[in-house]
Amino acid sequence: MYEAADILDLCHLNVMESGTLHNPSHAHDISTRIKALNQRLDTIKEQSVAFGFINLGSNEYHSSHMNFSHRGNPSWEMSGDPDRFGVVGEKIEEDTKSLVAQIMQAGNNVSNNIMVLAIVGVGGVGKTTLVEKVFNDKAIQGDFSKHIWLSIDKNFSEVELLRRAVIEAGGDHWRAGNTKNTLHQTLKDALIGHKTLLVMDDVWDHGAWEGVLKVPFNAAASGSRVLITTRDEGVALGMIATWPYHHVNTLAPDEAWLLLKKQVLSSDMDENHTNTLKDIGLKIIQKFGGLPLAIKLMGGLLRQREGLRCYWEKVLDDSKWSIAEMPRELSYAVYLSYEDMPSYLRQCFLYYSLLPKCKKFHVGDVVAMWISEGFIHGSLNDLEESGRYYYNQLISRNLIEPDKSYFDQSYCSMHDVVRSFAQYVMKDEALIVHNEDINILAKLNSQKFLRLSIETNMLQSGEIYWQSMHKQHVRTLISTIHIKMKHGDSLANVSCLRVLHIESTDVATLVESLHQLKHLRYLALINTDISVLPGNIGNMKLLQFLNLCGCTQLVNLPDSIVNLGQLRLLSIPSIRMIPRGFCGLTSMRRLHGFRAHMDGDWCSLDELGPLSQLKLLKVIQLESVSSASFAAKARLGEKIHLIDLFLHCTSKLGDYWFGKEYEGISQAE
Repeated sequence: MYEAADILDLCHLNVMESGTLHNPSHAHDISTRIKALNQRLDTIKEQSVAFGFINLGSNEYHSSHMNFSHRGNPSWEMSGDPDRFGVVGEKIEEDTKSLVAQIMQAGNNVSNNIMVLAIVGVGGVGKTTLVEKVFNDKAIQGDFSKHIWLSIDKNFSEVELLRRAVIEAGGDHWRAGNTKNTLHQTLKDALIGHKTLLVMDDVWDHGAWEGVLKVPFNAAASGSRVLITTRDEGVALGMIATWPYHHVNTLAPDEAWLLLKKQVLSSDMDENHTNTLKDIGLKIIQKFGGLPLAIKLMGGLLRQREGLRCYWEKVLDDSKWSIAEMPRELSYAVYLSYEDMPSYLRQCFLYYSLLPKCKKFHVGDVVAMWISEGFIHGSLNDLEESGRYYYNQLISRNLIEPDKSYFDQSYCSMHDVVRSFAQYVMKDEALIVHNEDINILAKLNSQKFLRLSIETNMLQSGEIYWQSMHKQHVRTLISTIHIKMKHGDSLANVSCLRVLHIESTDVATLVESLHQLKHLRYLALINTDISVLPGNIGNMKLLQFLNLCGCTQLVNLPDSIVNLGQLRLLSIPSIRMIPRGFCGLTSMRRLHGFRAHMDGDWCSLDELGPLSQLKLLKVIQLESVSSASFAAKARLGEKIHLIDLFLHCTSKLGDYWFGKEYEGISQAE
């Protein structure tokens, strides 16, 4: 299927560039590819006959689910009550009060008066939920002047961990650079004189404290506290946590039933009806031992069938409960939930697990990646809406959980157990790189992967070279770490890319070869060192999403950018200019950083007029607009699809700038 999609891309490009498919050289190349693909399909068909495979027929299953999904339960559209994601029962309230009291008490016999407290329990038992309640407690928020939350990756990078700590502490991570010593000092400076609560969630190795955070944290004021969650008592012992540790146990049957009921209740199913299913519910709960995460996942699964007793019985009797091939640490509840998903939702779910855990990805960026990979089907006019629907479906099934800091569910996280399952399922076509993967180069040289995600910056030799990927035919490359570039490195060896997301690295060497990525739909160069985009970027006809956030060295956008007729998103640094002709980009849905320029050589507000499909618009430097009549040329009142409008105006007094602020206007469509 991937080869067929690439062939269709080439056909599409030929028509866009020459207006015909009859160019002899192009036609010969495409026909050769089609013949080779047909030969492979014939071989597969012969093998299927030999093995006696059953023909499942047309795409009826997919179509029926697609139709059902768009007329489905209205309560799914906003993914339910935020309270649904919490844990029920008196026990968690008692545990919260106990931990808050312990944190607030005077620290006698504690080294440097910094007490370390540990919450211990198996994966999915609710440790993070408990520590969230403690962290957000009013007494805790009032008693500590700084609150730092760090989720600790199993294969954490010391530099990245320190950088995140500096950011959470309000320090200047830009000036700190990328060395451990400078980040140590910056974190110390940020903590001096502040009574600080540090939460280290999901710690696998006490070295994250002893070897990374302990020294700078000792600079915090007396009475500071460290609260950790871990699955291993040895970690708590290594961090010299206060004994006894706080153990989180599985839920009692009645509390587990309350949690399950909380997940399945919707506007179309009343509580009385749900109570008639309690006998089956308790038997299901018994199968996975009262783990809150498993209960929530099963609730998300059962929620899809609106309380049909026959379906609950089917789930209870499913033979997949006893599947033996799954790694021991993975929950059967995740597997059952995965099996219940239609195929179009499965690929979105698996893809989400590629996103680096240490970074937050906005729903718009996630959906953009799905669209770029071809996972979202339908009209070009509503791709984002369909993608958001899929996103909400994953929330409804409790496979991803909204970050409560954002009211609109625009950021989510995936539990480690769920993430591990998804990565296990896609292990043959996706490689997620960790710093302890000592055989990473061997893997890249011996196996071809379709997707590559690089999460840390400490590999076998301390870094990864771009050339190590020369044998790969990846469709997605996501990297949030430094990739070492050499003079002459090119993107030609990854020409099948559809998604390229790179953060915080030196990519200037690769920019000149961007035009070789003919299939690319999504390009995000975040906080990189580029100072110019290639003049031929306009040849990337299929590009739909372009994010240049944080590229502060970028001078101007090239004139050819106005040739990207399929562009749906453009996010640019706030001080850059856009060339004239921008009004032709009528496919644009989201536009961040549009400068209200008045110079005739550059794009100005009047070119926003024809962009009738805009859903989000962020305009900056409105002080440049001399009159309301000129601003009216943007025709904002005619943009019936516009949901979010952000306006930024700066005033000048003498030689000083002040009053920088964003005014966000959001209204229902």
